[in-house]
Order: sequence, then C-alpha cells, then structure tokens
Amino acid sequence: MADDDRSTGGMVLDVLAYLLARLALVAALAAVIFYGASLFGVKVPLVVALLFAIVVALPLGMWVFAPLRRKATASIAAVDVRRRRDREQLQARLRGDDEGKAE
Repeated sequence: MADDDRSTGGMVLDVLAYLLARLALVAALAAVIFYGASLFGVKVPLVVALLFAIVVALPLGMWVFAPLRRKATASIAAVDVRRRRDREQLQARLRGDDEGKAE
C-alpha cells in the first residue's frame, strides 16, 4: 500500500511541476510583453499582455516542456493502471472468483 501512495504522490508532483512550469511561462511572457512594449513607448494594458502571453504560451509550453508533460502523462497512466487492476480484483472478490483471492 505504501508503494501505491508513492505512485499517487509522484503523479501529483509530476502534474504540479508541469502546471507550475506552464504558469511560470505565461507570467514570464506577460512580463516581457508588458515591459518590452514600454521600452518602445507603447502602453499595453496588463490584461492584454496576459492574453497575448496565454496565446503564445499554449503551443510554446507544449514544445518546451515536453519532457515534463511526458513524465506527468506516464505517471497518470501508471496510477490509472493500478486503479483499474485494484477495481478488477475487488469485483472478482465480490463475485467469489479465485483470481481475486490470489493476493
């Protein structure tokens, strides 16, 4: 059971790392757009800078953070396989099958 908790905790950390990386990319791009425009004497509202940053960060983040995305996806798949296996074992035990009692 401790191994199951580690795999779920690992999944949460992997997904959280990917999420934070994507949010940091949006924040960095928004800052570049907001302050970069002021260097050229253009006043860009913060909301507009954020919207442009989101639009640019969507495809850029998928490419830049591909290793993080693959790791998070693999973690999610591993937890999904474990949960599916546990559910099948529980259903087998409820039916009274011998395969559910093998553990």
